Amino acid sequence: MNWLYNMFDSFRPQFEKRGNLAFFKPLFEAIEFIFFYPPARTATAPHVRDPLDIKRYMTIVIVALLPSICASIYFFGPRILLMILVSYAVGGIVEVIFACIRKTEIHEGFFVTGILFPLILPPATPLWVVAVGIFFGVFFGKEVFGGTGHNIFNPALVGRLFITIAFPTIMTSGWTAPGAWRGAVDAVSTATPMALAKTQGVLTPAADLLMGIPSGSAGETFRLGIIIGGIFLMLTRVSNWRVPVSYLCSVFIFAFAISLFGGVSSGGDGAAASGGLVSTAFNFGLFNLLGGSVLFAAMFMSCDPVTSPFTVPGKFIFGIGCGLLTVLIRVFSGYVEGVMFSIVIMNAFTPLIDHVVISMRYKSVKT
Repeated sequence: MNWLYNMFDSFRPQFEKRGNLAFFKPLFEAIEFIFFYPPARTATAPHVRDPLDIKRYMTIVIVALLPSICASIYFFGPRILLMILVSYAVGGIVEVIFACIRKTEIHEGFFVTGILFPLILPPATPLWVVAVGIFFGVFFGKEVFGGTGHNIFNPALVGRLFITIAFPTIMTSGWTAPGAWRGAVDAVSTATPMALAKTQGVLTPAADLLMGIPSGSAGETFRLGIIIGGIFLMLTRVSNWRVPVSYLCSVFIFAFAISLFGGVSSGGDGAAASGGLVSTAFNFGLFNLLGGSVLFAAMFMSCDPVTSPFTVPGKFIFGIGCGLLTVLIRVFSGYVEGVMFSIVIMNAFTPLIDHVVISMRYKSVKT
């Protein structure tokens, strides 16, 4: 690799402060960092090395997403790759432009945002809508706040929220039956499990949801793979278990309680008679836990270290708040899904949550 290092070394003066290509220095450094470690080293001992830098942090997240990515391609075809490519291209351009204007490094955080965004979209979403969504998410969800590490809201969810409100017809008609592109099923367009539950009171079996048989967003269908990837993130400590666990537990508990005490229909006319009220509430809670984007959002989006609280009690509060809002929006609003709204709303409360926790734990000493 010496020849490659020498090549980068020969081009480096052109990208320095007085070079002809100084404006593109962040892009040059980002490409160089893909192949080599940064040249900066501590001058004297001790030389502390942390193996979990931003680059490896993002790499581990992408590895955890591989089961969902592979499953989405298997269920919905190579078009998912085009959606990912468009997301990376458009969002990457925005990142590069802002990095060049600010004269800062290009952070690897976009590698996760760029792949998360297409995975939370309907599989048949037009590519131009993907481009508009990722542009809005990166520009208004992250860069206007100062870039990676300064954003208040999850950029992928900001983009998804924008195109959901701006193009409601497109975003509610892009549901494709898994396997339709291979001719495995007859239906090309189908209702999602959440839509069936909202309009007809039909709860999709848990086994079907786990294996990705019903339709849904590109990355949310194969829920068994999501669980495996989420556990991998927790074991590697890239994800703090407190947020996703409290989120998932609260979704089940609140859905169970609303069905049990609120008289919410959950499973058809004969469900209560055949299985009892508690059994019906349990099925409703399990369906809300596995249905829609709850698992994917809990494992890969709610635990974003930038937009979620850093205090331990705050993480539990954040997860419980996401779960409560998700169930309330699903049950009592006109929307069939409440995940993206709940996380974005709780993102706005993150600074307040941390402030209150710190204020209560470290009270001022009166003299």
